[in-house]
Amino acid sequence: MKKILLIIIDGLGDKPIKELQNKTPLEAAKTPNLDWLARNGICGKVSAFRFPKEKEPTSEGTHIALFGYKNYFLGRGVYEVAGIDMNLKKGDVCFRVNFATVDKNLKVIDRRAGRINKTEFLIESLKGIKINGVKFLIKKSYGHRVGLVLRGKNLSSKISDGDPHKIKVRVKRIVPLNNSKEAKFTAEVLNKFLKKTHQILKNHPENLKRKKGGLLPANYLLIRGAGMKKNIPSFLKKYNLKACCIAGGALYKGIAKILGMDLIKVKEANGFATTNLKGKVLASIKALKKPAPHRTRSGAGHNFVFLHIKACDTFSHDGDFSGKKEFIEKIDKNLKPILKLKNTLIIITADHSTCSKLKGHCNVLIPILIFGNGKDKISKFGEGFCKKGKLGKIEQKNLMRIILNYSKLC
Repeated sequence: MKKILLIIIDGLGDKPIKELQNKTPLEAAKTPNLDWLARNGICGKVSAFRFPKEKEPTSEGTHIALFGYKNYFLGRGVYEVAGIDMNLKKGDVCFRVNFATVDKNLKVIDRRAGRINKTEFLIESLKGIKINGVKFLIKKSYGHRVGLVLRGKNLSSKISDGDPHKIKVRVKRIVPLNNSKEAKFTAEVLNKFLKKTHQILKNHPENLKRKKGGLLPANYLLIRGAGMKKNIPSFLKKYNLKACCIAGGALYKGIAKILGMDLIKVKEANGFATTNLKGKVLASIKALKKPAPHRTRSGAGHNFVFLHIKACDTFSHDGDFSGKKEFIEKIDKNLKPILKLKNTLIIITADHSTCSKLKGHCNVLIPILIFGNGKDKISKFGEGFCKKGKLGKIEQKNLMRIILNYSKLC
């Protein structure tokens, strides 16, 4: 059985763009290394997983599905806080949070407060809050993102989001999603918390300084993705693979941590376009080159590496298709060392497509290549090319089964 390198380029897929001669950013990019892997491997398209009520795929849902855990979804908040090393206890309710900008009527001006990055002083002012016996624990994630944990008795994760997911509308009041007293209580204390933190933030010296400098103040917390931690089967138990994760974003590290994967730290690896791509790729190779593990033998290497690269998704959300194209070229340049890997099945795909013109996730089929077992006649790695590949169209929830089959049939 070959070792496995799974590279997820977040938000890679896109629609053709007029300014790029009706090509997608991936098709327009110069990608000699990805093209070589495509020519010498097999290609296809992936239909991203969506939960029944979702119109577009989500990052958390697609990752859980592609690892084969769609029946063990815990709520995005759990993965976010696990990814920033917040220690969880039974009964904790977890949230993913954005620092945002609202006006005096609580209408959202910017869901990311101008993509604020330096939030440490703001977070410090929100620590130690306790309402009706519930403690509110808060910690910085990356950029404008924050992890939030509610700790106390009689809490529930069956509550709504406060994030309206659009601008020029009021933030949403938190409401219970069922008739339980726990859900009603949790919604009540959260609404009190959001009101209190808004008062603190709008008068915070850092925000007054930002306004004076012409920057958007980070004066509100948009919360979403409530969840509670539960015990689930580990990746090792499910697949008999010793796995590790190399990622910058908290969500992806959190998912890996919950699944029992080892987290490999890489200096200056983050979820931005400035991430240390070279370091992440070389760390992946190093993890794969160590002697193959024998079950859980201490000190052994890994036979499954999950490498996550974020920034394509961010460029798309910002509508920056040129930046996305250029970042894809940067990824390609840094992937060259993996071409020399031996006895390794390499899979390159995305969690979902993110359409630059729509500035959001979309239902465009995702390109995928599998190198290391078979070959078809695809000349370039891209959306239009991959649909002619040998893999055809596959469902994301079946991806791990397909990967395992190709890794064994060698």
